[in-house]
Amino acid sequence: MAQQGRASARVWCAEELFPMLACMDRIVIVGAGQGAAQCVEGLRRKGYPGAITVIGEEPVLPYQRPPLSKKYLAGELPIDRMLLRHEAFYAEQRVEMLTGRRVARLDRDRRCVHLDDGSLQAYDALVLATGSRPRSLPLVGAEAPGVHVLRTMADADGLRFEAAAGKHAVIIGGGYIGLETAATLRQLGMEVTVLEAADRLMNRVVAEPVSTYYHHEHTRHGVTIRCAARVIGLRTAASGRIAAVLTDAGELAADLLVVGVGVVPNDELAREAGLDCDNGILVDERCRSSDPLIYAIGDCSNHPSAHYGRRIRLESVDNAFEQANTVAANITGTPTKHDRVPWFWSDQYHHKLLIVGLADGHDQAILRGDPANHSFSVCYLRDGEFIAIDTVNMAKDQMAARKLIASRMRPDPNKLADISIALKDCG
Repeated sequence: MAQQGRASARVWCAEELFPMLACMDRIVIVGAGQGAAQCVEGLRRKGYPGAITVIGEEPVLPYQRPPLSKKYLAGELPIDRMLLRHEAFYAEQRVEMLTGRRVARLDRDRRCVHLDDGSLQAYDALVLATGSRPRSLPLVGAEAPGVHVLRTMADADGLRFEAAAGKHAVIIGGGYIGLETAATLRQLGMEVTVLEAADRLMNRVVAEPVSTYYHHEHTRHGVTIRCAARVIGLRTAASGRIAAVLTDAGELAADLLVVGVGVVPNDELAREAGLDCDNGILVDERCRSSDPLIYAIGDCSNHPSAHYGRRIRLESVDNAFEQANTVAANITGTPTKHDRVPWFWSDQYHHKLLIVGLADGHDQAILRGDPANHSFSVCYLRDGEFIAIDTVNMAKDQMAARKLIASRMRPDPNKLADISIALKDCG
């Protein structure tokens, strides 16, 4: 979701930028996720003729990450359908794919990156798409066998290998990842308990009616939810494997443990290279870092939002996709600013949660529809302006909201509360 940063990055004007772009014969992209794949497509689509190298730590081509906690974990989606593009595409587009490789250091003076095998890759422009990593649990035993996070395909493979009907899974964290994983593990026949530190599920990202709705749905499917739960320790068996989670309410047996307590941006390479960072790599409106030849996109980047009037770091596929397109446009000579209204989604059981915009700082939340009917929305206003919406199984509302929020609509609150009035007609 959205994270704020405090500092500001150097702003480069077009007169400074575009003379540099004329001699960009080689682009290196560090990271091989959604942003990297889209950047490759955008560059070639816009006619970039030079060399492109993509370097990724995972030993697979760029793939979709959202299904990891859902259909892929459930064994319903094979690897080849997870890939964003197959090997033939990268070969046809003359893209060098260095998978299973790690960048150890950025050398800005020599304009190259040092790989873990001692080799170098020179660049004229560098795109950092390094993503984020799961936040670790600061407890003894957090590295024990049977303790899982869910960020990569390998993570999902390891979790699926251990998941078995009748076993008990404990999940720490009642956010997107924790709840999506809970739903999938229940589908696989496991007993599941979710421990959430806040007083309600998805407390940071949705309104109370949405939290309550998903609490009821998970409970209805047999998941045990414990909110306001404090984890104080872990207990391992004589074998060293996780055996129990210790909470302020007692011990909870666990055949496996999933930790889903948020992520942190992978900005270490940038920091060590002297780039400006604060909760991610600070970039300007064109996704350019404090070094004019280095861009950052996706979870690792912290960008200014003109729409919301502050810096934000977004953890979403849509943001990585759009920032990649912005970078491709700027590198190929079309000055382009990134200022999209963000959106996010989560699939749990047969329910689709879609969030458009950022609700931070709202002073009014208006419920549209009845949660008992399994289809409703919550609209957020700030000083009368429509700034965000949560929708549950309400495709029409979320589609309309994208344009209305971007246009800074000032709706009539009474009309918003009337589900019989289309969202677009609530002005």
